[in-house]
Amino acid sequence: MTVRCAIYTRKSTEEGLEQDFNSLDAQREACEAFIKSQKGLGWKAINKHYDDGGISGGTMDRPALKELLADIEAGKVDLVVVYKVDRLTRSLMDFAKIIETFDQKNVSFVSVTQQFNTANSMGRLTLNVLLSFAQFEREVTAERIRDKIAASKKKGMWMGGLPPLGFDAVDKKLVVNQVEAEIVRALFDLYLDHGSIRDLKAAADKLGYVTKRREAATKYTGGKPFTRGHLSQLLRNPIYIGKVTHRGEVFDGQHEAIIGLEIWAAVQKMLDGKAPDRRSHANKNHGCLLTGLLFDETGDRLTPSHTNKKGRRYKYYISSRLVTDPKATGGWRLPADELEATILSAVTEFLSDQSRWARVVDLSGLQAEAFNELLKRIEEMAGLLEVENVDRVKVLGNLVERVTVAQGIIIIRLRTEAICPCREGEGHDLEVPFQTKRRGVESKIVVGGIDAPQARPDETLIRVVQRSAEWWRLITEEEGWTIDKLSERASMPSCEVTRFLPLAFLAPDIVEAILHGKNPIDLNVERLKKLGPIPADWAAQKRFLGFETPSNI
Repeated sequence: MTVRCAIYTRKSTEEGLEQDFNSLDAQREACEAFIKSQKGLGWKAINKHYDDGGISGGTMDRPALKELLADIEAGKVDLVVVYKVDRLTRSLMDFAKIIETFDQKNVSFVSVTQQFNTANSMGRLTLNVLLSFAQFEREVTAERIRDKIAASKKKGMWMGGLPPLGFDAVDKKLVVNQVEAEIVRALFDLYLDHGSIRDLKAAADKLGYVTKRREAATKYTGGKPFTRGHLSQLLRNPIYIGKVTHRGEVFDGQHEAIIGLEIWAAVQKMLDGKAPDRRSHANKNHGCLLTGLLFDETGDRLTPSHTNKKGRRYKYYISSRLVTDPKATGGWRLPADELEATILSAVTEFLSDQSRWARVVDLSGLQAEAFNELLKRIEEMAGLLEVENVDRVKVLGNLVERVTVAQGIIIIRLRTEAICPCREGEGHDLEVPFQTKRRGVESKIVVGGIDAPQARPDETLIRVVQRSAEWWRLITEEEGWTIDKLSERASMPSCEVTRFLPLAFLAPDIVEAILHGKNPIDLNVERLKKLGPIPADWAAQKRFLGFETPSNI
């Protein structure tokens, strides 16, 4: 009588399986030798391999084991031979299920190295004892591994797995991937600007941002558009501030942080819904005012980014090719604040000069009433561009079709129909000559050239100074005028009124310099918003506002 013997082999890890003669081969060879020794009893190995490589014995989800059990159900196997009992399973519960299947089909079970046969009661007893020790060993090993992982993470070590976007695993350590880090920083900035995961995803898709691309053995994984869930997890992951987590606890990591603590805290507050107004209007517009509008001379989009140096945050617009390939040449990396101020100043100046926009917009045939409405509309748009609120983003987005940065010049493409909806046009280009200049660790945009004087008076700055003087006159000479009333009249927050009101006390020669365009090139409304309180002393004002000596005035 022939006893059909099925040999089952297993190895928990994939280590060494690529060798010509591996652990599975050694197990099979020992089992085949044992079957040959029982030839007198009719034992014969079936010509089929049941090998599970790189799979734990603590699970029943093993392809070869499933195939073996299926063949037993089909009546193709009389005896199962293994090198050791724990090759079949390390779980008493799973073993009970397997033995039940064996009993139903009258299939016996033999371990080569432990010399027992489940066909008799002593063999079953011995097997249960061995399995108890195998399960105990597995549980102790698991506890030991868990303790090692916990201890390592408390030390800030990276314990393997797939590194997140922004990092690569090098020698079992996390190393910042500078290309991906720029994308991570941009995502954090975009979330602060947009205030919702939904809008963040839309912005990320628009900019072409995708998940981390990983190379597998035969294919690539990742490199797909972000889902909202993925973005939410990314924004919540403390690994980006140099931390590691374990079972809900956070520890200092040994890797470099990508995101500053200030930005991290702002994002978490917004995610938690604790921010009263998501993000202040000033910060919202100040962050990424030109997102989606800005391109270089090659047609490559410029995207917002930032870096932190010595506790200070520097924001930029950077060519997309430099984000994807830091070694690329010919791209731009421009300071965001300077660039936004330049664009706003150019557009506002154009709108404030009736003779300029009247040459662009066809006014023929307009009745007096329609013309007055147009004047009012343009004045309103110019005013909204001066104030940092949500309307400024909308106005600029409607007015500006595209901004192109080329060597020595910025070209702002305006939609003429946005200026005068009753007139169609092909658009109008505003050309702004510029150069960049290093100032410490910062880059500075200088309109007209590095050493060029103010080409013409800054109409926006003049209007702000004049308005501040008028506000002070109303407060001191007219009854009933307060900061709140001025705020309502000017359609701007009271904090903006408070910020600009001290301009009424500028030294006369400073005012004269502003009126004649002799002020420092970087003295504009945007800079005034950031400077803080203006000194009362006139000499101090000159130093504070960038007039190097009184002779400059």
